[in-house]
Amino acid sequence: MIKYKQVALGGTFDIIHVGHLKLLKKAFDIGNSVVIGVTSDEFVNSVLHKKIHNNYSIRVENLQKCIKNHIQSSNYKITKLNNSFGPLAISNDIDCLVVSGETLQKGKSINSTRKNLGLLPLDIVSVDMVLAEDGFPISSSRIRSKEIDDKGFKINK
Repeated sequence: MIKYKQVALGGTFDIIHVGHLKLLKKAFDIGNSVVIGVTSDEFVNSVLHKKIHNNYSIRVENLQKCIKNHIQSSNYKITKLNNSFGPLAISNDIDCLVVSGETLQKGKSINSTRKNLGLLPLDIVSVDMVLAEDGFPISSSRIRSKEIDDKGFKINK
């Protein structure tokens, strides 16, 4: 069912959870190769203002382990994101962007920027957010706050 030559997705990937895994699986299912942008520590702190547990190198290492254990593909490249667009703003080699429902608007913004730069728009594939057992989306921030675990189960305090 491979449709695209090269698919991209991006994120912080602080604590890998089943929502990340769903995004990754979709990207690998529809692409011959996958480019994964991981936000730099500087970008996370100065622009996104997120509190994270793991630095860039640990996040990349955890992502590589996740891909090895759950996807078992070597057809990917991890790139450091120092801005919202990464290689998407300069490359016509990427055909498709995989996003979550939460980041769909960012994908549309990327296409707008690409158009202004004279690049072709990317196909955007949106993956539904994975809900925890309480009906709210699974997120690294909810896991960090110990509301839920990485599979979406409530943690009894």
